[in-house]
Amino acid sequence: MKNNYSDIEKLLIEGLTTGNQKSYKIIFDQYYQWLCNYIYKISNNAALSEDLVQNVMLRLWEKKSSLQINTSLKNYLFRSCHNEFLMHLREQKKEIDLLDELKWKTLLELYTEKEENQQEADWLKIENAIEQLPKKCREVFKLSRLEQKRHKEIAEILGISTKTVEVHITKALRFLKTNVSGLFF
Repeated sequence: MKNNYSDIEKLLIEGLTTGNQKSYKIIFDQYYQWLCNYIYKISNNAALSEDLVQNVMLRLWEKKSSLQINTSLKNYLFRSCHNEFLMHLREQKKEIDLLDELKWKTLLELYTEKEENQQEADWLKIENAIEQLPKKCREVFKLSRLEQKRHKEIAEILGISTKTVEVHITKALRFLKTNVSGLFF
């Protein structure tokens, strides 16, 4: 009896490789539901099961002339469906990984944008506070902190002593520390 079954399988495979549509229809009718049930058991998704089995059966017909089935046809089809399911899982994981990567990039962009906005707001607070300094004090502070000039250079530019430059900078820093909360110089 077993010999009879394997002989039938061999005839079906031969018919399939020569393009016999009747052989393909017999294979399809014989195995389609079994294969769907098998994939359903491992996926728990009926629609996915049908899609994957249809992919395998379509590929079976498309590659009929180059088929080399060394095991039983049943084993070949079950293994093909199993591999199709694994490929589906890999693709699904890639999609999840891409979505996860996109999510993290978006969060990083939002955080960076928020941080940049905060820095911009902080800088505006500092600029406003600097503008509130007395004229000479503001001038000395800007030359010192914004233009990175040394005390001696500032003294020469403004025609004042280096000690006066130090007094203006100390006064400016004290004013800014009290008027711009949370920022240090």
